[in-house]
Amino acid sequence: MPFSIVRNDIARVRADVLVNAANERLAAGGGVCGAIFAGAGASKMTAACAQTGHCPTGSAVTTPGFDLPCRWVIHAVGPIWRGGTHGERELLRSCYRSVFAEVARLGATSVAFPLISAGIFGYPVREALDVARAEASAFLNDHPDVEVTLVVFTRDVVAQGVALLGELREYVDDAYVDNSPHLYDRSAELRELCVPEAWHFAAEPPAPAPIAGGSVPPDELAERLAHLDASFSEALLALIDECGLTDAQVYRRANLSRQLFSKIRSKPDYRPSKPTAVALALALGLTLPQTQELLAHAGLTLSRSSKFDVIVEFYLARGVHDVMTVNEALFAFDQPLLGSQ
Repeated sequence: MPFSIVRNDIARVRADVLVNAANERLAAGGGVCGAIFAGAGASKMTAACAQTGHCPTGSAVTTPGFDLPCRWVIHAVGPIWRGGTHGERELLRSCYRSVFAEVARLGATSVAFPLISAGIFGYPVREALDVARAEASAFLNDHPDVEVTLVVFTRDVVAQGVALLGELREYVDDAYVDNSPHLYDRSAELRELCVPEAWHFAAEPPAPAPIAGGSVPPDELAERLAHLDASFSEALLALIDECGLTDAQVYRRANLSRQLFSKIRSKPDYRPSKPTAVALALALGLTLPQTQELLAHAGLTLSRSSKFDVIVEFYLARGVHDVMTVNEALFAFDQPLLGSQ
């Protein structure tokens, strides 16, 4: 999966590149910086940083990873928050761009980074997440095969930046309340969503009449097997053509690797995981009913018995199709991320 979020000590994450939230002096500090120096071997990392000596805010420099589970460490200096009136956002954007420029220069295939400046530098978490998400997305547009991972210590860090979090929590709670009139009203409302004329899915065939003895005659079984619905892969590719999108546009929006999408395209009988299938539905901009129809081709469905499904339904019903936005909510609720296999 090109972009993911994990809860971990960044000094224990395996990647080609680990990003250190550094200070301008490139000296050992607390938090992420302290963990990076300790994991690398404090004396070795201190000596390597001393050779550079200084890194201005908004920039980044690279050292070896030494004893860390990575090849390189990119030391990125984010801005200290001073109320937002001292160019902090532009400096933070510059910081991430410097990091990703180094990743590209090194030819790295994976990078793990913390939420820069959101710790002791005081940058508001929601705004810091907005910048990190935007810059990671921009980088992945040009480097779709690089695995980019945001590493946080606790899920509540990401929860602070989740879009519509309060309403989402209420919605998830409602989904588990038996006989809730509020819940049923919402379900009826979702069923009545307008589907554009461009999307006319075939109606479900009537259920067959029961057969005596509970078995299906061989001739009838053969007839049914000869007239199966389109597979997930066939239905997906038809939708991509109907939307006028390219494969690259779809798998990038869906947060899928090019390799995984190639499997889906080349194997008519490919059976995706639900996170993969939902990610593709979001990438195509499908409504909730359309998403259910696409999932049905893979033998899947969204139901009220799964917190993952309820969260996805919440954002689909509001026309939110950005995978990163939905993934932040899924991460905050300890659910699988979209695009995962």
